[in-house]
Amino acid sequence: MAMKSNKQTYTFIDLFAGLGGFHLALQQLGCKCVFASELKEDLRKLYQLNFPELDEKYLKGDITHVNVNDIPSHDILCGGFPCQPFSQAGKRLGFQDEGRGDLFFKICEIIKHHRPRYIFLENVSNLKGHDNGDTWRVIKRELEKLEYYVPEPEILSPHQFGIPQHRKRIYIVGIRKDLAEKSCSKEFVFPKGEKDKQCDISRIIDKDDTDIQPLALKTHQQLKVWQMFLNELKLRNRIIPKFPIWAMEFDADYEYEDIAPFKQSKKQLKGHKGKLGWVINGPSKEDCLRQLPIYAQTDTADKFPEWKIRYIRQNREFWDENTDWLCTWIEHIKDWDNSHQKFEWNCRGNNDGDLKHKIIQFRASGIRVKLPTFSPALNLVGTQVPILPWIELPKECIPTYSDEELEQYGLTQEDIRFGRYLSTKEAAALQGMGKLKFGHLSRTRIYEALGNAVNVDIVTIIAKKLLGYEQ
Repeated sequence: MAMKSNKQTYTFIDLFAGLGGFHLALQQLGCKCVFASELKEDLRKLYQLNFPELDEKYLKGDITHVNVNDIPSHDILCGGFPCQPFSQAGKRLGFQDEGRGDLFFKICEIIKHHRPRYIFLENVSNLKGHDNGDTWRVIKRELEKLEYYVPEPEILSPHQFGIPQHRKRIYIVGIRKDLAEKSCSKEFVFPKGEKDKQCDISRIIDKDDTDIQPLALKTHQQLKVWQMFLNELKLRNRIIPKFPIWAMEFDADYEYEDIAPFKQSKKQLKGHKGKLGWVINGPSKEDCLRQLPIYAQTDTADKFPEWKIRYIRQNREFWDENTDWLCTWIEHIKDWDNSHQKFEWNCRGNNDGDLKHKIIQFRASGIRVKLPTFSPALNLVGTQVPILPWIELPKECIPTYSDEELEQYGLTQEDIRFGRYLSTKEAAALQGMGKLKFGHLSRTRIYEALGNAVNVDIVTIIAKKLLGYEQ
């Protein structure tokens, strides 16, 4: 693609705008936003706060209620259209997801009317394979029917470009065919980055940040107990298991291989040992089921899937091999939530057993540990925000607890000096949104909005190539 000697001033519209990731990226390239839409009222107010140059009358809510005639002419159409219909975490209804899955066709309506030079869309990586690839084929076909050249989309993650966050998203671009032919835009190739590039999250950490959330005493305790677990393995020269630790299976012996517990009778369940070795008993089958791990209480299939059978078997074998010390250790976790009794060491190539210098997430699926060179994607749930256990808190941020309160959780004053969640400022930096103002949004809402946002740095890199600012 030919290099432009002078950057052309392009206009753009920002659909499903969220925090304005597309706006930030294109604005710094000299482009001008002429219209934006965002369904959520609190994010619209924030958009107005951060981008006051956009005339208020051109900042709209539900795009389905906007007449295409009321949208100004523009050179670039941008949109991170709703991803839930295609996400692995959702029901994956795709275009059948009423009110969200069909929003792509509203985009097509706008394109048909305004004929922008370029189309720039973003979504979850699963979109490409959704419905055996039919979803992507429909998108490509519809854009091509509108006379756009649509190169093969690319799935990219910020870490490939040196940004310490692993977050795969699909990026789709379209170039109006008359322009593509004239400017040789058919040569457009997405930037690739380096798939195995190592990035250290420390580059975005602000150790002096005081707008932070320290860890609760219970969280400190749980990390300390799991560190005890890892220390015992190290003491015995044992490798940290590659399979997820499901501690609730320790000392359990209920039947699980041939028929799922839910399908068993009360008689079949009674007398066996359930979670953490508790003897199953009770007047009803429901009472008996409640003494099993949560995942064994409600699975209504006749048989567990093979992966679940494998994990249960591996954990019971691990118990048998380590009963001498695990029988004491499990006393610490008996009153914990099910998810906190599950533990995943996702530190490929690292077996040092040290939690202090890792990134940790408390997820519904369990406590997950990763290297600081592998920052996980921002999650939408505040409780899953990455924990940075090695960070020493500024003195004014250290919570005040009595020795008696600390003793209750087996902690010391030294323990609570370290460890906090990734701050909102740092989360914004991971998305290239460090300059944004967040107004009166709550901490939880900021994390949620950032988790849904497009990555500014990646959009900028792609846009430079798309607009011909870089070869």
